[in-house]
Amino acid sequence: MAGPEDPGAPAARWKRHIVRQLRQRDRTQKALFLELVPAYNRLLEKAELLARFSEKLQPEPNDVTPATHQGPWEEESGPDSDQVPSPAAQRVKWQEEEEGLRLVCGEMAYQVVVKSEALGALESQLGERRGRLAALEARVAQLQEARAQGVQQVDARCALNEAQREAYEALRARAGHLEAALRRLEEEARDLVERLVQRKARAAAERNLRNERRERAKQARVSLELKKAAKRTVSISESPDTLGDGIIEEAETLALAAEPESLESEAGEKWKRPFRSASATSLTLSRCVDVVKGLLDFKKRRGHSIGGAPEQRYQSIPMCVAARLPTRAQDVLDAHLSEVNAVCFGPNSSLLATGGADRLILLWNVVGGRLKANQTLEGAGGSITSVDFDPSGSQVLAATYNKAAQLWKVGEAQSKETLSGHADKVTAAKFKLTRHQAVTGSRDRTVKEWDLGRAYCSRTINVISYCNDVVCGDHVIISGHNDQKIRFWDSRGPRCIQVIPVQGRVTSLSLSHDQLHLLSCSRDDTLKVIDLRVSNIRQVFRADGFKCGSDWTKAVFSPDRSYALAGSWDGVLYIWNVDTGKLESSLQGPHSFAETWQPRIGMVRVRMRLQPTFARVKRLLGSHLL
Repeated sequence: MAGPEDPGAPAARWKRHIVRQLRQRDRTQKALFLELVPAYNRLLEKAELLARFSEKLQPEPNDVTPATHQGPWEEESGPDSDQVPSPAAQRVKWQEEEEGLRLVCGEMAYQVVVKSEALGALESQLGERRGRLAALEARVAQLQEARAQGVQQVDARCALNEAQREAYEALRARAGHLEAALRRLEEEARDLVERLVQRKARAAAERNLRNERRERAKQARVSLELKKAAKRTVSISESPDTLGDGIIEEAETLALAAEPESLESEAGEKWKRPFRSASATSLTLSRCVDVVKGLLDFKKRRGHSIGGAPEQRYQSIPMCVAARLPTRAQDVLDAHLSEVNAVCFGPNSSLLATGGADRLILLWNVVGGRLKANQTLEGAGGSITSVDFDPSGSQVLAATYNKAAQLWKVGEAQSKETLSGHADKVTAAKFKLTRHQAVTGSRDRTVKEWDLGRAYCSRTINVISYCNDVVCGDHVIISGHNDQKIRFWDSRGPRCIQVIPVQGRVTSLSLSHDQLHLLSCSRDDTLKVIDLRVSNIRQVFRADGFKCGSDWTKAVFSPDRSYALAGSWDGVLYIWNVDTGKLESSLQGPHSFAETWQPRIGMVRVRMRLQPTFARVKRLLGSHLL
């Protein structure tokens, strides 16, 4: 076995330990034989000496003398026979000692054999340990090599870390300079925004002043015309319908008074006639009601502007309306060059907006159940996904695939504002209960509140799932998401106040006019009515053949919340009765199929059938005259 290595090396410690153990074992095993081997050698020497003596003392057969003859040495030894034994006695004694020595030699030989076997076993163990020692030495050599490689890698990593630290320090210094520049730019931007807001406020104040003067002049003309109408006499001798025509003529006069000054002369000539026959009357009852609503809206909107006091929410005008089940399509036309993704009626149901994949929003006048083209709103940066009117019906808000929502003013073809800030497609854009606030939802997992007066995002709500649709109540924002949940957000607080899970991805939400019920459509092919007073699902609507074909399928309440409507993947319109929960009708219209990747019109709204009597019209007009 090779000697131990340098004591200074850490790897040689275990070798020195093994050598010390082997030396200790050698000393222990050698001590057992130190006394045995010399004793055994002495016994062998004694045995050889006794064998020689026995050979010399044995007499030959012819030298044997009778016992009666005594030699001279016997005579000499006669007197001392007790002290010197006879040769026979000595022979017997030596034979006994030889036998004892043979026994001892046998025992010693047996012990030598046993010790030899033990020594062989120990030598085999020593060989095994030497083999293990060689394997461990090889393993130690491998580990030392690996350690050397690890040291090299650590040195390389240290050098790389040092280089990265220097680069980080350089980047941090650069970031500090950029942050300082950014702060300067932000301060400049704030100053510019403040100046712009002040300029807009002054312009808005001037515009409001001009509008107020113009409206006051119009109001004075209307009051004058109403006084003339009150003094005029109407003949009612022909039939009861003539009375209705007279009331209609008064409503027509109100409408003509609100027209530009170029039509005043024509209106004056009409008032010179003593009466108008039924055949000459072209104003319908719905037109009369629209005129009254416009006048009431005028009184309600006065004094509210961007630069004025905070705008109050728009209240709906109580009217006698009833939703009636449709039986057929009143008008069918090719509106867009590509798919139609969103439709929305204005507040008075006389204006319809449609948006499609051709990046256009078309405004249609609803006249006698027919659609007549009114205006085309251009400038959208992507396909239209959602369209909504503000409560006054003067602005249109649309969500687009271009990661933004855009705002138009009715009567202007180009976009008024662009609400940018989302990182993905904007799937929903809705006005709140005031015309200067809006909410958008996007596939970037955020819901944003906007101040439309400054085109500024006033709040960003981060959600863990895609937002497919939003609706707004008095002080709550409701959003439907891809993770099969409907979330309620307090617009006055920073957190989610409630979560209602549904079975399937939420594709649309519709809030009733009384804000007490919420209708949701989801990918599990069901519509659910949620009672917001107790925050639970009140009804679930299903139908054989109804299938929610995409994440953009829309479902809506009828204006009086009596019915729930949704379009299926095959183009069939399904209508359920909210009170009974039964399927009332399924209409196969001009939409005979739906695209698999993007549906056509998925939302259909029932046209209101106004059935006011002459007494109600007279009461409305009379209250306005008073």
